[in-house]
This record gives sequence, C-alpha cells and structure tokens, in this order.
Amino acid sequence: MAIGQFFFGFLSLLAWALSLILAQAHATVLDNSAARCNALRTADFSRIPDALTQVTDAKVMPSTEGAIGHCEVRGYVAPRVGFLLRLPTDNWNGRFLELGCGASCGTADDHSFVHPFKCDDPLRRGYACIVSDGGNRSSGLDMKWAYNDPQAVIEYLFRASHVTALAGRAIAEHYYGRDSSRSYFMGCSAGGVQGMLEAQRFPWDFDGIVVGAPCVNITGILMSFLWNSRALTGKNGEPLLGLAELKLLHQAVVEKCDMNDGVKDGLIGDPRKCHFNASELRCTTSKNSRCLTAQQIDAAEKIYEGPHTSKGEQIAMPTAQRGSEMTWLGLLEGSVASPNLLSNYFQDWFRYYLFQPNPGPTWEPSAFDFDRDYRRLGMGEVPAPANSPDLRRFKASGGKLLVFTGWNDWLEGVLGTVDYYEAAERIIGERVATQDFFRLFVVPGMGHCGGGDGAYAVDYLSYLEAWVERGSAPEKLIGSHLKLDQIEIWGRGFPPDPLIVAFSRPVYPYPIGMKYLGHGDPNDAASFGPEMP
Repeated sequence: MAIGQFFFGFLSLLAWALSLILAQAHATVLDNSAARCNALRTADFSRIPDALTQVTDAKVMPSTEGAIGHCEVRGYVAPRVGFLLRLPTDNWNGRFLELGCGASCGTADDHSFVHPFKCDDPLRRGYACIVSDGGNRSSGLDMKWAYNDPQAVIEYLFRASHVTALAGRAIAEHYYGRDSSRSYFMGCSAGGVQGMLEAQRFPWDFDGIVVGAPCVNITGILMSFLWNSRALTGKNGEPLLGLAELKLLHQAVVEKCDMNDGVKDGLIGDPRKCHFNASELRCTTSKNSRCLTAQQIDAAEKIYEGPHTSKGEQIAMPTAQRGSEMTWLGLLEGSVASPNLLSNYFQDWFRYYLFQPNPGPTWEPSAFDFDRDYRRLGMGEVPAPANSPDLRRFKASGGKLLVFTGWNDWLEGVLGTVDYYEAAERIIGERVATQDFFRLFVVPGMGHCGGGDGAYAVDYLSYLEAWVERGSAPEKLIGSHLKLDQIEIWGRGFPPDPLIVAFSRPVYPYPIGMKYLGHGDPNDAASFGPEMP
C-alpha cells in the first residue's frame, strides 16, 4: 500500500512540475510574441516593392472565449489603403489569408457587414488573416468617395487587394521570421470582383482563390437594378408587387418546377429549365383572388427578361431567375421611388462614377434612358473590368480558383458568372484542362453570398486547401442549410453544429447538376447524386 501511495504521489508531483514547466514555456512564448508584436510599430516596411507600407499600431490581443491570442496590426499602404492584420501568437500554421471586402468597403474592421467572411474561424485554424478598407472611408453603402476620382475605384476593386497581400505577407514574415508557405484569398460580391481581378491581373499573389458572387459585369448589374426597380414601380410610385403577390408568384414557380431536381423540397435545381410564365396567374372574371393583374404580370416578366431597349434589344443579362421572387423584397424595400441605403448605393454608382464626367448628387434614376444611356457606360468600365475570361497566366502559375454563386442571387446576376466560366472554358480549349484549375459551383436556392432557401453554408476554405496542398480537386461541395436566421457561418466555424442544420446537399462543378437518387432521406446530402448536362 505504501509503495502504491508513494508511486501515486510521485506521478502527481511529476504532473504538477510538468504543468508548471509548460505554463512557464507558454508565458515565455507570450512574452516573446508581445515583444515581436510591439516591435512591428517601429519596423521599416517602406521598401516593400509596389507597396509603401506604414504600421500605425500593433498590440497583443489575449485569448478569450471563442478567440485565440494574436498580434493585431493596423496600418496603411500609401496613399490610402488601410488594413487590419491578425497574426496568431503561438499556433501559426504557416498560411496567409486575405479576405476581400463587399459593398463599397470603407472599413478594415472585419466584423463589419462589408466583410462577409470574418477572420475569427481562419484565426482559430492558425491562419495569419488580413482585411483592407478598399482604399476608402465610407458607410459601406455609398460611392461619394469616388466622385470625379477614377483612381479611387481602381484602389477599391483591385489595387487594394494586391498591395494588402504584399504588405501582409511582408509583415507576417518579419513577425515569424519566415515566409508564408501558402497564400490564399476569399471574397464575395465586391470581394468576388477583387478575387477575379487578382486571378486576372496578379496571378502570382495567391496559390488559391475563393470567389463568391463575382459581379463580373458591373454595368450590366447596375442597369438591371434600375430596370427591376422601375418594373416594380407604378406611375404614382407605388409598388406593383407586394409581399402577398411575391409569395403567390414564388409558390406558383416552385410548384411547377420543384421536381426538376427529382424531389419535392422547395428548391429548383436549375431555374434555366423552369418554363414558368407569370401569365399563368392572370386574373379572370371567374378568378379574382390569388391571381395577378395584367400590370403585375408585365412587371414580373420584365424582371425575368432583363434590360432591353424599346425595340426589344437585350442590353444586359437578366439578374433574377425563376425561383428568386422572395429576394425581390430588397427591391421593394428600397426602390427608385422610395430609396433606402441599398438602392441609394446602386444609384450612387451612376452619380459618382459610371457616367464620365460624374453627374453628381442631382442625378435621378428616372433620367436613365435604356435606349441610349447604356452606350455611355464604357468609360466607367475602363479602369477595372473584371470580365476577362483569359486565365491562362493564373493556370500557368499553378493557382486554383474556386468560384461559387447562388441560382437565386438577383443582386449579382448568376447568368453572368455562368457565361464567364463558359467563356474561360472556350479560351483554355477544353473542360478537363479548365477544371484542372478553375471550378464553378452554383448553389440551388442560395441568395447573394449565402442565405436563402438552399444549402448555403459551405467550408470553402478547407476545399481550397485540399485542392492546392494535396491535389484533391473538389468533385463536389457539401453545403448545409441552417435553422438559424443568419449567414455568418464563417464567424462560427466549420463543421456547423448538427443541431442547427436543417438539411444538407451536394453541389457539383458546373455544368453538372444535382439529382435525388430516389431513395434515402431527402434532408441528407448522401441521398443525392450528379446529373450530367
């Protein structure tokens, strides 16, 4: 007994001593991290090629519940690109990640709504993570900062992401004493444009890029907003389709086309195969309830068709697909007749950038002439078009490009992204060679950057890592639809808690669709397989 007690006591003493040693070692690491972090304040980063950089603040942020300790670095790249860099203090995985900013950017706070992707989860994984403000200070939903300043838009759409990558990697190398082993980018909406321009113009910045909802044809998307808003607005400024009418329209579309993925689940697999016409809901003398008037039908069909001239000439691709009707509420809540922050943001593009010279704050959306004014927008595309499908340099550099979007995204215009991918295939010459480095995933039922009725929560970063670092190309993505009314899964981390997952679905590389296998739980991704085009 005495020997056993002695042995147990010895083990307890050894465990205590070991914990003390580990605690002291951890404290030493933290002390060293704090010293290295503080030293960044006075370090000279003015000689980074093409990115004259100044650190304005650096401080250690201790670990808290849900967040790991890191060195928080703030600074700018001359003349006006601000950034926020988070460097893990003791678990860096050797990787560098830049997150693009959405809307008009305007802040380097990664918890702002203009940053759909957050640093929280990547930081927990051990990434050095950086965000920029896009080179401007704004509300995130205005374009006044671009007034008669085309260079500001160049900063916003592609220079900011480029120089932020240069500055961030140099600072991380100084802090850790070694260069990043891998470099990645993730962005959605405007951040998606930034990611596409990185692949097109700076193909050596990143080993892998995740691009969400890339607005590759900005002028077409902005014209579509004016077109859709005008279609939904009556002569007296009243909305032609209210919530009840949109619900009726959406239910009719889904009822007709729901089964095109093989299961009745409220989702339309591919809305291009949905041949619903709003006139099917026309009111008649014998049907005067749960129906649409001729004016309401015309409004819906105009939105499905997209912008065209009075002669019927198509001048931009339609952005709203059948099945997206409930997302049109954003247009009603902020229309041309009754603008809110979102509609003012779209209108600001015309006031302060697209037209050259800029017409300024007196310009009204009613002044846009769809027979003539679309021809004036080319100057606005000169500094930063993101629609070049020639990605041969990015392919040659060894980069991987994972693009995602949603079939229900009226804001971005999914058809433009599909057209971009198909054009890239034609340039590369064949599908196999294209999908060796570039894959597009279109999520049924998903809205802009996430949310909606579909399986929108996807761990894109892990799929990209596997592709770049292990050569495991994503043959399918597994997405989840969450029970919570939020899309910021990237702040929570992956995989999502099973308790908040309503259903899961696979998403296959375009043009492969998804089909229910005819057996199994329709809420389980395993019950679905590929449908060849």
